[in-house]
Amino acid sequence: MAKSQVELTAAEWKVIKAVWDAEPCTAPDMQLKLHKQTNWTYSTVRTLMDRMTAKGLLTAEKVRNVTLYRSVITRQQAQRNELLYTLKHAFNGALTPMLQCLIDTGNLSADELAELESLIKAKKKGTRRQ
Repeated sequence: MAKSQVELTAAEWKVIKAVWDAEPCTAPDMQLKLHKQTNWTYSTVRTLMDRMTAKGLLTAEKVRNVTLYRSVITRQQAQRNELLYTLKHAFNGALTPMLQCLIDTGNLSADELAELESLIKAKKKGTRRQ
């Protein structure tokens, strides 16, 4: 499985989000950052980060006696993979029912609906907005 197609666990999502906000970072820094949210010990965070390195989600560089971690995948890649996983598994690959589900939640603001309309119109015209 390519790095950009790796599916993240819930714990890995917590770690990668913290890494994105602070990279390069160390496991002790991440443990402190995540402690209130997770109550994880240093060894738990270090084990997670080492496993994420083995999966190709993070890189680890030893500088003197400190290991610096950096993300390999971007926020956009991770979000895209998560969305495609949900589309495949929860909606059998059918986009329209997934969008209908999102719209039916009633949580979309008028601005978000307008943005979706704009994206659809741009796609129909064959242009891609930046």
